[in-house]
Amino acid sequence: MSAEPLSNTNPPPARGNSLRGRVIRDGDTPASTANIANIITVARILLAPVFIWLLLLDNGQMGIIRYVAAALFIVAIVTDAVDGYLARDRNLVTDVGIILDPIADKILTGGALVALSILAELPWAITIIIVAREFGITIFRFAVLSKVVVPASRGGKLKTIVQAVAISLFLVPLSSVLGQWVEWVNWAVMAIAVLLTVYTGLEYLWQAWRQNRKINPGA
Repeated sequence: MSAEPLSNTNPPPARGNSLRGRVIRDGDTPASTANIANIITVARILLAPVFIWLLLLDNGQMGIIRYVAAALFIVAIVTDAVDGYLARDRNLVTDVGIILDPIADKILTGGALVALSILAELPWAITIIIVAREFGITIFRFAVLSKVVVPASRGGKLKTIVQAVAISLFLVPLSSVLGQWVEWVNWAVMAIAVLLTVYTGLEYLWQAWRQNRKINPGA
């Protein structure tokens, strides 16, 4: 769920793409593809359809099923930070993890947005803008991954956090407990999320264009 400025350095060599290797412990030897960080990422992917099914099952009734669905989404979002921390802290970064992590994020957030739009709780225009940007930039990142490293920028990280908070606020029916004023907060945070989504997407494309000009001056 991130995108943003490019680096002109070559990507690191592939490592840890075998089931043999380190699973949890830190070290400099190759990490297993089935390491703890990747396992958490896969669990997040598997959790997404369960969360979406529960959200649609509640059908906007704001009952206990809605709270369970919201809780699953929040837990899944938190695991994004957990698997990233484990991968970096224990040197468990693998090519498989690099590919699966953004896919897991997009499935989770995209699924939540689409489900909210199906339930008529979020305009389809917002869902289309965010989903198109996220999947479009992710596909582009993979397309240029063999040429440049695509690190996440501060803006991209902030966008990811705000998106997660905005979706969580829409999922948890706080207005039924705290009052209708909460809905104003929900829409304000979602508006910020949309603005950051569009801005960071344009920023990424601008940085990609500049980087391409440096690598291919005559292009």
